[in-house]
Amino acid sequence: MAAKKKTNPAPKTAAKGTRNAANAAAKGAGRKAEPAAKEKKVSALDAAARVLQEERKAMNCQEMIEVMAAKGYWKSPGGQTPAATLYSAILRETKVKGAEARFKKTERGKFERKQ
Repeated sequence: MAAKKKTNPAPKTAAKGTRNAANAAAKGAGRKAEPAAKEKKVSALDAAARVLQEERKAMNCQEMIEVMAAKGYWKSPGGQTPAATLYSAILRETKVKGAEARFKKTERGKFERKQ
């Protein structure tokens, strides 16, 4: 027994394309306006770089965290060890960016801002 050959339905017309364009325009008309851009939060790394630039001395991460909080640049969102997190982030930046990193390790646990 031979298999029946299926025929394709009638080809789609160009009218569908215009219908889609009309639907897209209608959908766009009901959209709300984009909300105003929120102020971007400063990261701990950016705040640490700013503190080191202003202080112009080598500091450990605990000192940087205290100064950042006192000046209002950055505060911990509730983490238990923000100094350890900052230390890790600084080391990661110096490893990834190499000579282009913003920080330089001066001695054990202390960093300063590259000039």
